[in-house]
Amino acid sequence: MTIDRREFIIIGATVAAGTALSAVTPALSHTVAGNQSPLDVPPSAASGKNQWGMVIDIAKCTADCTACTDACRKENNVPLFGDPKRDIHWIRKLTIRQKGVPNATERYLPAMCFHCEHPPCAHVCPVAATFRRKDGIVLVDKHRCIGCRYCMVACPYKARSFVSQHVEAGPDANPNAPIRMHGVVEKCDFCVHRIDAGKEPACVEACRQAGNGAMVFGNFGDPDGEISRIVATGEAEQLRADLGTNPRVFYTHL
Repeated sequence: MTIDRREFIIIGATVAAGTALSAVTPALSHTVAGNQSPLDVPPSAASGKNQWGMVIDIAKCTADCTACTDACRKENNVPLFGDPKRDIHWIRKLTIRQKGVPNATERYLPAMCFHCEHPPCAHVCPVAATFRRKDGIVLVDKHRCIGCRYCMVACPYKARSFVSQHVEAGPDANPNAPIRMHGVVEKCDFCVHRIDAGKEPACVEACRQAGNGAMVFGNFGDPDGEISRIVATGEAEQLRADLGTNPRVFYTHL
């Protein structure tokens, strides 16, 4: 049988994970919580003084608006393959309604990676490819990822996608977009390249300019900041707060 290096690594990690994961996770906890992954991802300007997050008012989010999803795909070169089982989504528009209530009003909810304070995806990764920066942004080191997809199973929000086929960058592709690699897992990264440049995520900018201004991005490390003040009112909620992951994306008018 002939296998390549990636297949060998996947097989080895899958076999070993069941017995080694409990020992590996504590050993990696300090590195994962730091400013870079164990594979020497170039250090950023991330600081613990900033704790990035978002508040979304779904009362302002309409069924026909695709400003956030369109901006995300353009900014990050996120492809659609035309197959629902393989399409990649960094942000999705979900339709929700109150269960058991006849003729309940439908609401529309943008959902992405919630950049949890206690991310289950990072805890189960056997190679620490998923890590959390000091500023709270959860990232995937695609050079380290072996495509085992444990993180996809662990994520309670279904916020991750597996890149099942090669993606060619088009002529209009954003040169600053994240690296696109085949055989790895990827997800929303809050447009970290924009944040490190002093900007806000593309979805938030597009929502304000072409949508209804439902999305607000900011720093939870600033108690006087807009998102901190909104959450302090008690009107903003986390999805599945009972899981204890402490997601950094909140919603009002759920």
